[in-house]
Amino acid sequence: MTKLRSQRVRRKAPSPGATNVAIIGAGRGGTALMEIFANDPLVQIVGVAEIDPQAPGLSLAKRLRIPVTRDYQQLLAMERVDLIIDVSGNSEVWQFLQDFHRMGVTIIGGASAKFMWELIEARIRATAEIEKTLNKYQSLYRLYVKETGTAVTEERTRIACEIHDGLVQSLAGVNFKLDLCQQLVRKNPKAGLATIKESKAQLKLAIQEARQVIFNLRPLHYDKMELIPALTNYLKSYETQSHIAAKFIVTGDEQILFPRTKIFLFRIIQEALSNVQKHAKADRVSIRLEIGLEMLRITITDNGIGFDMETVLRDPEKWDHFGIRGILERARLVGGEGRVESKKGQGTKIIVEVPLVNKGGEDNGEN
Repeated sequence: MTKLRSQRVRRKAPSPGATNVAIIGAGRGGTALMEIFANDPLVQIVGVAEIDPQAPGLSLAKRLRIPVTRDYQQLLAMERVDLIIDVSGNSEVWQFLQDFHRMGVTIIGGASAKFMWELIEARIRATAEIEKTLNKYQSLYRLYVKETGTAVTEERTRIACEIHDGLVQSLAGVNFKLDLCQQLVRKNPKAGLATIKESKAQLKLAIQEARQVIFNLRPLHYDKMELIPALTNYLKSYETQSHIAAKFIVTGDEQILFPRTKIFLFRIIQEALSNVQKHAKADRVSIRLEIGLEMLRITITDNGIGFDMETVLRDPEKWDHFGIRGILERARLVGGEGRVESKKGQGTKIIVEVPLVNKGGEDNGEN
């Protein structure tokens, strides 16, 4: 991954008033700092100190045309330096820097510097996760073109919203905190450290969201298209993230279902459970999947707050807000029908029925 991401690093011309930064150490920490600062016009890396000729960051420094020295004290003597970051891991260097004082120069090292470069590394890894997610999406797109035709646009919209409303928003928040850290490192190092800790926790959540998006994009085993194992795995993840107990009951044999039908069934259940998590305020939900020779039935029941069906049916915005329209439309796309039963304070039940044999005697889900 280092080779891939370093190929994309291009040193931008610094803007007037940019912070001049010197880095001590060209290992993992120094490499991460160079990668992120090289793309920031508000930061100018004026020098790197490293005694190990095999350090991984030296080649990157050379490519970015950053001056390199073996003697870190030469960085301290530079006239145009505002911030010195020590990521060498050398206790003697850090002890010397703690005793060094010069007007207008801020020094960061020890635990603060470690938090900073670890956070930046995690941010780079999160970007790689997003790239992987997009690659997975390409596979999903090809599958839906082949299996579902008209459902591709709808599915692309759903996934785009999922990424935008969850993952992208989390990463945007982390990016904002990193910008704030950049301002605080000189003015208030303690506040900067606290912000770094908050950013690191938020970034961990973003990575979890990225992994969940990847799973949601490719939930089924494509070679066998196994629906039951995919749902079982999904429900385990759902329980962990939502803290809602999910009971799953299955009767019948999924082998009689076509791949297209399985995909739509998974999405219907996924959408319904997402609505439970967002709106129902429930702590239990049950999913019953009954596969008969002629009829497939899904029943999803939660013990949440429920809602007034008549009010929702009269308001198209609420109808869309609760995700009901998407569930019922998916059911119709495989020749089935759906209905919703709910009352305030009495939870919600969603029932979807799909005939497996049409009037002509052909199995549903293929055409």
